[in-house]
Formats: sequence, structure tokens, C-alpha cells
Amino acid sequence: MRKLVRTLFAALAAFAAVVAAAPSNAEITININGGNVQPLPIAIPNFVGSGDTASIGQQMAGVIAADLQRSGLFQVLNQASFVDRITDPNAVPNFQNWRVINAQALVSGGIVRAADGRLQADFRLWDVFGGTQLAGQQYFTTPENWRRIAHIIADAIYERLTGEKGYFDTRIVFVDESGPKGNRVKRLALMDQDGANVRFLTNGKDLVLTPRFSPTSQQVTYMSFGASEPRVYLLNIESGQRTLVGNFPNMTFSPRFSPDGSSVVMSLEQDGNANIYAMPIGGAPARLTNTAAIDTSPSYSPDGSRIVFESDRGGNQQLYVMSAGGGGATRISFGSGRYSTPVWSPRGDLIAFTRQSGKGFAIGVMKPDGSGERILTEGFHNEGPTWAPNGRVIMFFRDSGGPNGGPQLWSVDLTGRNEQRVPTPNFASDPAWSPLLK
Repeated sequence: MRKLVRTLFAALAAFAAVVAAAPSNAEITININGGNVQPLPIAIPNFVGSGDTASIGQQMAGVIAADLQRSGLFQVLNQASFVDRITDPNAVPNFQNWRVINAQALVSGGIVRAADGRLQADFRLWDVFGGTQLAGQQYFTTPENWRRIAHIIADAIYERLTGEKGYFDTRIVFVDESGPKGNRVKRLALMDQDGANVRFLTNGKDLVLTPRFSPTSQQVTYMSFGASEPRVYLLNIESGQRTLVGNFPNMTFSPRFSPDGSSVVMSLEQDGNANIYAMPIGGAPARLTNTAAIDTSPSYSPDGSRIVFESDRGGNQQLYVMSAGGGGATRISFGSGRYSTPVWSPRGDLIAFTRQSGKGFAIGVMKPDGSGERILTEGFHNEGPTWAPNGRVIMFFRDSGGPNGGPQLWSVDLTGRNEQRVPTPNFASDPAWSPLLK
């Protein structure tokens, strides 16, 4: 009898443990503001298609899976573990077959060729344990644009499960570097945020530096050094039209757009020192700082009311914040080492920076008042942070050093734990993240 009672209690305990571990009927979400985010298991079968669309459907599922996996917020389940197949993307799935592999979310989709030759892509996002549809959408696009639709779907899934905008339907402009280390050819290049669809925007005859995206349109400002003085250009990456913003007799540094895209803020060198200037597109520059120091790398707050910049006015490079109209500046960096390349987050809550201490370079963030400084990643030479449009991921470049080494692009999220290399065809530096495409 005692043995039977012990067996019964053991069975009841095991049952209680299973019930306690089972997910509730509450709708699934990912709390990305928590300190330790557990990746959400998600199943992404190939999108259903026939003929040539079957191959596109498989590739689309792969791009969506890669986007979500790289975010660090999702655990994309291996298709080899699936015990079921999606044959009708419009039918309600057999949720039990997806529960047994512990999928909490499921994406089903299909792709067909419309009568006009365009592709029609449909997707649905399902809560596996709740047995409900969370999202669904239909898209039409030209066949060569299928990859962008995959990024848009990944953004929709990200937003539905996190409550915040995604960042996958974006592009990166950067400086492509090729050739021997002592004589690198530097070209302006553009690619999708995952490294696909690389194309070159300049021919490499002139040195190009510090490309920066407009926050309101698909335009880029950058510096070019030809046979004469440095110039700042505005480039429309869709039409290829290039406009001269300014032709300056002395050195120019780090042009960057205002939040509304109507002006550019930059550093101009005159009489041996550098000061911050704001310049309306097509207008004349207005001086914002007036010191005997080197003030450079300005970046606007997202509301356009303040500017963060680096300056050696205190003896070495530190970060300062001032009104967008200029005037007095407040120092916000006080850690050991030198601070540079500050960039205000699109959310307005943080400023990213580079900090050099000894022989090491770190990428970190702090609040606009200088509090809460955190180092996200360190290395031999890390520099040039740029924010994803949702303010959750930072891209930067890291130089590997050595006689045959060179810079490469990397990304890291705000936890500092999800660091990944971003593929490029050659060495690459000075990345700048676009806003979400429209």
C-alpha cells in the first residue's frame, strides 16, 4: 500500500510539473525591455508555391528566418524537426503537431504568380499554444523584389511579437575598401542590412568618407576628397543624382543630417581649430561653437533640440551636449579614456559612442545626461557606431589589425550579448543605417 501511495504521489507531482510548465492561454509576446530575453521558439516552413515560385518560397522563408534569428529574440526551429508540413497556407494548422516540437509561434505562407506577372505573397502568424492567428498580410511585388517582401514580413512578425518596429527592411551605406593596405581604394557602397544586394555608388577615383543617411528620405550625405578642396555631396541613391552641398577651402568633418532632413551639421576647420556649423541644404553655414578646441562629430537628438559632439576643450576628447542653436555646452562623459563618434539613438533615450582606453576601443551607450554608461563590446579597434531605426541594434566597424588586416562590419544589440559579423565583399568601414524603406 505504501508503495502504491508513493507511486500515486510521484505521478501527481509529475502531472503538476507538466501543468506548471505548460504555456498559459495568454497571447505570446516578447518582452524586449527585460534584462535577459529568452528567445522565442518559432517555426518557419517554406512558403508554399509551384514551379518557379516554389524555389522563391523556400528562399523567402530562409530570409525571414535569418532576419529573426539574427535579432537574438527568436529561436528559429530546424525544419528537420518538423512533424508536419504546410500544404495550404490559408488553412488553420494542426497546432498539436507544432506543439510537440515546442514551437510557440508558427509562420505559414504561400506565393503565386499573378495574372500580370507579379508575385503575390501571403503570410499568417499563428500562436501555437493559443491556437489563434496573430497577424496576416498579402503583398504584391515584381519577381526581382521578393527579398524585400521577405524583410517586410520579418518586420511584421517582429513588431507583432515585440510591440516595437522592426529594422529588417533597411539598407546600409558604407565605405568599401579594397586593394593593398597602404593604398586602399575607397568606394561608397550600399547593401541590404543583411549584406545582400551590394552595389557601388562611386567609382573609387576620389576618397570618400563618413556617409550618412537622411532620416526622412533615401538620400546620403558624404565627404569627397578629389584633386582640389574637400567637398560635401548629397546623393539620391534611387536616381543617382549628386548635388554639391558645400565646397570648403579647409578641412570638413562628419556631415550629418538634421532630423527633418532639411539641413546638415558638420565640423569645419579654420585657423587651426575646428568648430560646429549647421548648414541648410542650399544655404549658408551658421557657426554653432566658437572655441580654440577641436569640436567635431556632431549628432542631433531625434527631436532636433540638442546636439551631442566630441571636443578636446577639456584637454582630451570627451562628449558634450548643447542646444541645437549653439551656445554653452555640458560635458556628459567622465569615464577613463577618450570618447568620440557620438550618435543619438532614434528613440532619444541613449547616445552611442566609441571609447578608447589604452590600446583598446569599445562601443558603448549612455543616457543623454551621461548617466548609465554601459560598454557593449570591446576590441582592438572598434569605431563608428550607427543605430538601427528602432534604436535596438548598433552597427560599427572593427579593424582586425595585422599586415593583411582591415576593417569589417559588425552589429551588437543593447544587451551586448548578441554580436555578429555583417558580411561584405571586401573590407568595410563607416556604416550608416537607413530609415525603414517606404
